[in-house]
Amino acid sequence: MTGAPVFDAAFARQFGELLRWRRDVRRFRREAVPATLIEELLAQTQLSPSVGHSQPWRWLTVDEPRQREAVRASFSRCNGDALASYEGEQAALYARLKLEGLHEAPVQLAVFCDHATGRGHGLGRRTMPEMLDYSVVAAITQFWLAARVHGLGVGWVSILEPDVIAAAVDAQPGWKLIAYLCVGWPEDESDLPELVRAGWEQG
Repeated sequence: MTGAPVFDAAFARQFGELLRWRRDVRRFRREAVPATLIEELLAQTQLSPSVGHSQPWRWLTVDEPRQREAVRASFSRCNGDALASYEGEQAALYARLKLEGLHEAPVQLAVFCDHATGRGHGLGRRTMPEMLDYSVVAAITQFWLAARVHGLGVGWVSILEPDVIAAAVDAQPGWKLIAYLCVGWPEDESDLPELVRAGWEQG
């Protein structure tokens, strides 16, 4: 066994830049992403920590037109409800926000947590079963950073109906939707969150 690698100051600076430029992307170019690159990124998520080494993440590629249409319809319903919860200037600003890349992103992934997994034999989650969900979130974060290293952008869409998405993508019973991810080459890039640039958060 070789010794642990030593990460020098230059790498530490680059890693800091990676974290700073890891932004939620909603505007994508339509050009394809090589399938081999997505496969590589998904393979790297296997290195992510998980409670009891349960690895409960389940990644489903959403490619079929009927599936994507169901996702877009769900977003439209949820987004309309969200808009109705705001008033005045805030409602007007919300209506102008771009909150998804569902029409443009060439790669879309529904990420689930398998609560029925037997892997890990329950270690570490009897008193905190939510650790399974947190393990999936950690894997998503690892995927996101790895994607950014290759110049890809990732957008996490949460304005959705989990049961509708699960049915649309034929998820297994007992799987809980954790994230719906849009992945592709960013149309533009910034180290500031889009909501900050749009003025949604004003201190």
